[in-house]
Amino acid sequence: MIELKTAGELDAMRVAGLVVAEALATVREAAGIGVSLLELDEVARGVLAAHAAQSSFLGYLPGFASTPYPAVLCTSVNDAIVHGIPDGTRLRDGDLLSIDFAAHVDGWHADAAVSFVVGTARAADLELIATAERALAAGIKAAVVGARMGDIAHAVSEVGRGAGYGIPPDFGGHGIGRAMHEAPEVPNEGRAGRGLRLRPGLAIAIEPMLHLGGDDFGTDADGWTLRTVDGSRAAHVEHTIAVTEDGPRVLTAL
Repeated sequence: MIELKTAGELDAMRVAGLVVAEALATVREAAGIGVSLLELDEVARGVLAAHAAQSSFLGYLPGFASTPYPAVLCTSVNDAIVHGIPDGTRLRDGDLLSIDFAAHVDGWHADAAVSFVVGTARAADLELIATAERALAAGIKAAVVGARMGDIAHAVSEVGRGAGYGIPPDFGGHGIGRAMHEAPEVPNEGRAGRGLRLRPGLAIAIEPMLHLGGDDFGTDADGWTLRTVDGSRAAHVEHTIAVTEDGPRVLTAL
């Protein structure tokens, strides 16, 4: 069932969204050469504690996973697409890092992700990230009352495919609210004019994932990390947004 949120409920989600935005900004600032992924997870935990917020990731067990997620942050490095588990790995010069973070406050969730390069950046990585961000912006722009879910999916894929990048099949965004993952699914590829009609109060996470290489991916032995089969680098960006009569409202922007 798809739940439409009231204006007050969207305001409550915005409170969680600000925690998410602050955590991503703080982790990004802390992510330097030699810093471990576990240290970044601790930084994110500190932001949660400062705001009396709770992690949406820690202990989460979706159907595709064999074990609960063990951290508050997803840290996906280079050819890892999403769901990378923080460990003792230390960041190196030129690493492409995608960080995904979700939190809930008073029972309302928000979810967002950013990608960036640590230290010296390759031009190809910067263009990949910029394209993912353009795809996200296009998806958000399409999220207007009366449009269809396929319009969002088409907008995302038109930017990503138009630039020649791979897109992992069957992974995309989702509804969000009282739970981190709610109906409906928000695909990263689709046909314009098809699918669910967008109504005021619909809250969704739009999250483009792009690869420098092909579409194919595999899952690491940890049961969580999705990684490109051809070893190509990947970028992942995301915002939680609401469909409103006044246009899309981004709930996870600073």
